[in-house]
Amino acid sequence: MTDIIKVDPLYPEIEKIKIAAQVIRSGGTVVFPTETVYGIGANALDSESVKKIFIAKNRPVDNPLIVHISDFNQLFLIAKEVPEKVLKIAKIVWPGPLTFVLKKTDIVPKETTGSLDTVAVRMPAHPVALALIRESEVPIAAPSANLATKPSPTKVEHVIEDLNGRVDIILDGGETFFGVESTVINVTVDPPVLLRPGPFSVEELERFFGKVILPDFIKGTKEAEVALAPGMKYRHYAPKKKLIVVEDVSILASVIEELKAKGYRVALLCTKGICRKFVNKEIQIIELGSEENLYGVAKNLFDCFRKLDTLNADIGIIHGVSERGIGLAIMNRARKASGFSIVFKKEDVWKYVGDRT
Repeated sequence: MTDIIKVDPLYPEIEKIKIAAQVIRSGGTVVFPTETVYGIGANALDSESVKKIFIAKNRPVDNPLIVHISDFNQLFLIAKEVPEKVLKIAKIVWPGPLTFVLKKTDIVPKETTGSLDTVAVRMPAHPVALALIRESEVPIAAPSANLATKPSPTKVEHVIEDLNGRVDIILDGGETFFGVESTVINVTVDPPVLLRPGPFSVEELERFFGKVILPDFIKGTKEAEVALAPGMKYRHYAPKKKLIVVEDVSILASVIEELKAKGYRVALLCTKGICRKFVNKEIQIIELGSEENLYGVAKNLFDCFRKLDTLNADIGIIHGVSERGIGLAIMNRARKASGFSIVFKKEDVWKYVGDRT
């Protein structure tokens, strides 16, 4: 039985937080909001507690977790050889949606790191998350609070749908702020390597680090061979319905018409301006937000993926957006959610969809 406790997202009630913290200290699991998505948390330093996360999510054990901290003493508890430059940057950007991959200390169990000698760590910018970590008095390992492969949860309703009955407590702090998971950067090498794009953009990283390496998998067009951080390997963020990414907006209409001609019921996930062009076109429309505000699109993205599964549609289509800023994170998630079903010209669609005729 899962207890659902509603908390004020900005001024969390300490007595409610203490109830959840006691569960963490006792080896249980607590779902809590961060500024990015909801996370399912357990004591990062206790291997048996961490195993419960993998069981609840049906998550592969070689997929490492991010450890959430509330102060810099906890950073030095779990990470060693922290470069001075990284420490200076962390003191500027934390709390915030930027995760550093660092060398781990021996106190961090292999279950938390996917048997790697590195640990992914961040300080979340959410009052509920910070209060929970402080009251628990231990770092908290927390991946997104969804069943493996499904879209990450940005609303408590998503968490309840996936994990009710599979965790001890859900802290309901309302809707999250950013809607896509944190940026992850490997700082054990120089120049550092971006492992997962997120709200903290490449442009912002380059202002702090100068050069940042962008591996070929970062756009979400292929999997990484080894998961050094969450979101690099395995199917992620995916709705149950077939999802196709049409990169070029200029061929969007022709792709949709081809699918309709073959008898497919189509749902289009689109930004506001694009959606207007497809009103009364005999397709179902899910509006992502304004193309002028990609942070808004990012916030809505996973909720829209879940909405797709509620529609009487055979196929969902999402179009490309600019990869500047948070746009790279949006396209990374969309391409991975599609299982790399990426269309550059209209004929490509039949690589991923069977011809019904």
